[in-house]
Amino acid sequence: MGLIESIRRWIDGETGEDLLEAADEHAKPRRVWEEFLVKIAREVEAAMQREMFTPPGGPTYIPREYIVYLSADDDKDWQGDKRRGLEQGLFHVLSERARELSGTTQLAVKSFAVELRVDGTLNKGEFRVQAVWDETESGHTMVTPRVTQSSATFNPNDTVVERAEDVSESENTVVRPKASALYSVEVWLDGVRQSVVPITKNEITIGRGSRSISVDLPIKGDPEVSRVHAVMSRDNEGRYWLVAKGRNPTLVNGRELPREEPTEVAPDQKIAICNFVIRIQPR
Repeated sequence: MGLIESIRRWIDGETGEDLLEAADEHAKPRRVWEEFLVKIAREVEAAMQREMFTPPGGPTYIPREYIVYLSADDDKDWQGDKRRGLEQGLFHVLSERARELSGTTQLAVKSFAVELRVDGTLNKGEFRVQAVWDETESGHTMVTPRVTQSSATFNPNDTVVERAEDVSESENTVVRPKASALYSVEVWLDGVRQSVVPITKNEITIGRGSRSISVDLPIKGDPEVSRVHAVMSRDNEGRYWLVAKGRNPTLVNGRELPREEPTEVAPDQKIAICNFVIRIQPR
C-alpha cells in the first residue's frame, strides 16, 4: 500500500516528487511493475480530465468506463494477484482523482468501470487507455460511490466480492456463491484471445448489448455486431446449438448460418461474429 499512498499524495498535490524519477533513482527489480502502474494511472487520469465536463448548473460528467489495453506479453505477466493489485491501484487513483476533479460539484455517475483488455499490436511495456461514455453492462469491475460528510467519493468493488451496503460501518465483505459452469467460451479478436467466459446457463445471448438490452456474453468494440447477434444453447444430450439473429452474418467454419434457424456446432469449430471468433470449451 506504500506505492498506492504515494500515488494518492501525488494526485492530491501533496508532494512534488516525480514517482517515476524516484523509481529510476532507487532502481530495484520490484520497481518495474510499480513504474508500469504509475504510468497507467497517469494515462487514466489524463483521459478522465480530458473527457469530463460540467454544464452550467449541472453535475460533473465523467466517462462511465475506462478500458486499459495491454500488450499480449504484459497481459500474461499481469495475472492472478498481480492483476488484482494493478486493478486495486487503478481504482484508488480513479476514486481519489474523481473526487478531486469534481470539487464541490456533484458527480453525475453513480458508478464507473475499469476493464483490462489485450491489444495484439502493442509491444511489451506499451499500453493505451480508452474512455467510453456508453453505459457498461454487468461483468466489469465496478467502482461505486460511498458518501462522506463533505462530499461523495468512490469506493472500489470487486467483480466477485462486493461491499455490503447499509450493513455496518465496518463494511463487511459479502462473497457471492459461484454457479457451476456447464462449459466455457473463448472470445478472440484479431488473433488474440480476449477472455475465457464460464457459462452457467443452458441458453445464452451473444452481442454487443445496449443500455436497454443486456446480453449474457457481451462482445464490444465492433459496431457491426448486433445488440443480440446470436443465441447459443446446450441441450440435455450435451450438444450445442446456435441461432443467428444479427443483421450481419454469423459464420461457422466459414459457412454462413441461416437466420433464426438452430444449427448444431461443435467445440472445435470457429464461430465468427464480425471481427470476433468464439470457440466452445467443454468441461
